[in-house]
Amino acid sequence: MTPITNVISEQKQQYLGRHILAEFFECDSNVLNNPELVEKYMLEAALECGATIVNKCFHLFAPHGVSGVVIISESHLAIHTWPEFGYAAVDLFTCGEQCDPKVSYEFLKRKFNSKNTKYSQLNRGLMDFDSHVEHKSFALSEQF
Repeated sequence: MTPITNVISEQKQQYLGRHILAEFFECDSNVLNNPELVEKYMLEAALECGATIVNKCFHLFAPHGVSGVVIISESHLAIHTWPEFGYAAVDLFTCGEQCDPKVSYEFLKRKFNSKNTKYSQLNRGLMDFDSHVEHKSFALSEQF
């Protein structure tokens, strides 16, 4: 995969992937407790952002809650829901410039009917100027 390039203060920054950690509050509990709908929306979210789906796995917990992951060629989309609280925690990790995880975030916000959301975007696999992965933690690039 080709690294993503950002220009920050005239300094070129490259990284391998964008990782969005999203929180969806005040969602439709009937959606969050329906494994078929959660799976459908997560698969559609992957396609909406331009990803290539490789595999998927979803599970309904008793008495409620759904966990699942969509493996994409560009990395993964994962979710865990707490329908009793109208809450979902979602992990959207894409590599390369082809996929934008924010597209998936906006899509899921609509599908879950979330009235309150926030996310943090981490840039993963920071590169030095010789195109080697630096030995330091990810960089938080945005938070809303």
